[in-house]
Amino acid sequence: MVDRGTNMKFAISYSTPVLGVDPDRITGYARHAEECGFEALYLPEHIALYPGAQVGPMTLPPSLPFGDPLDCLNFVAAATDRILLGTGVLLLPYHHPVTLAKRLATIDRLSKGRMRLLTVGLGTLPGEAEAVGVDFHTRGRRADEAIQVLRLLWAGDENGVGFAGEFFSFENLCSFPKPFGGDELPIHVGGSSLAAARRAGRYGDGYFPGGSLTPDERAAHLRLARSTAAEAGRDPAALEYTRWGTLDITAERVEELTAQGVTRIVVSTTASEPEQQRDEMSTFASRFGLSIHRPARG
Repeated sequence: MVDRGTNMKFAISYSTPVLGVDPDRITGYARHAEECGFEALYLPEHIALYPGAQVGPMTLPPSLPFGDPLDCLNFVAAATDRILLGTGVLLLPYHHPVTLAKRLATIDRLSKGRMRLLTVGLGTLPGEAEAVGVDFHTRGRRADEAIQVLRLLWAGDENGVGFAGEFFSFENLCSFPKPFGGDELPIHVGGSSLAAARRAGRYGDGYFPGGSLTPDERAAHLRLARSTAAEAGRDPAALEYTRWGTLDITAERVEELTAQGVTRIVVSTTASEPEQQRDEMSTFASRFGLSIHRPARG
């Protein structure tokens, strides 16, 4: 076992396009991750693909089975007891925030307060935006408004709240149920752009950049997120910082990331078969001294 000597949190992702949308597989994966002591399970999102869709240099086959992350997480919540639920990332501009506020609060209530690692992003596929009737070039401003609407609705009472923006407008609106415990849900911001870093500082509870940045760019983006938070009258030190990692990450690398301000590392299994995936999770958990739990379910 590696003595981490750090408060680093470790989460794990489940890739529906790679591993499939199979009920037994996803619940088995989530239960074992929970038993191993992983903090959270993350799922990605694409609402619609099309021939020729590309993310950077990578072409996405249109038949990839991207399951709806919130539906999958609700399903996982019913099959687990402790593991937190996260998205990496939910494409916020393509969701109406009034509907989304209720969906997220409902998942949080049903999971007894585990929908706590919502990470939102903008999406990079113009055809995906077009498919849902969103102007691709306005998705940043749309996301900024959506975050404000979500928080407003969660904080509102039976007297209702109002909002007048460029994209969303309403008066005297009530949204119930509230998140578990009556708290607003944390919102983390994902993305590798300077705009994403600013959005995280201005509105986010956390920042989760992508994997395509250089070390110098990462440092500059984190400084920007924190300085933007300070300018907005928010506490820069309260901003959580999540990064992608790998199952073979070393203790030395974890120490380096901790020194950079990283508070959470999200890893993914590399094996394709469930038994091998479980072995990978167990080995990682043992190596980093995660809290192993006995299964709570039969």
